[in-house]
Parts: sequence; structure tokens; C-alpha cells
Amino acid sequence: MFVDEGLLKKIAGKSPLNTPTIKTWKRACQISPEMLGFTFGVYNGKTHIDVLVTEDMVGHRLGEFSPTKKFIKHGGKMQKELEQKKKETEIAQAKTATTAATDAKKK
Repeated sequence: MFVDEGLLKKIAGKSPLNTPTIKTWKRACQISPEMLGFTFGVYNGKTHIDVLVTEDMVGHRLGEFSPTKKFIKHGGKMQKELEQKKKETEIAQAKTATTAATDAKKK
């Protein structure tokens, strides 16, 4: 079990409530019970992502909670067509709602 000694020194004797985010580049460091309640800024290759350690995270690694890749979406032409239809129906619903509201005000 790899727990970084530097991280343990940073949290030793401190209260999780009064401690600001602790920045770290140690994605492979396993979360130990001493880390509960602390917020770590785990580096994902571009920025530090805040990770609040809870009980169910113990035994996992810090890097599991800081994704390195940004998922955009699947699909191509067919997906774009579906999204276009969805957007058109939302616009049509909004127009009918506004016209109904203006008609109700006139009466």
C-alpha cells in the first residue's frame, strides 16, 4: 500500500474543517483513514481538481477521482440530427407556452 509520507505530514495534527485544499501531484497515493474529511487538489495534467475524501474512498487511489480525459460525446451525423430535432421541439414548446401566457393575459 503506497501512501505518500509528504501528504501524511501535511495533514498530521490538523483539523479537516480548518485546512484549505492540499495540492498534490501524487495520483498513485492510496487514501488512508487518516485522510478522511480533508480536501485534496489532485492534479489531472492540466489543473488541480478538488477531491473531498469520504469513508467509501478509503483504499482507492487519489487519481481515480480526478479524471485526466474530458468526455465530449459519441455520435456523428445521426447524433447531430437527433439533437437538432430535440432542440426544435423545445423551441416549439416554448413558443406555445409564451403564446398561451399572452392569450391568458389578454382575457
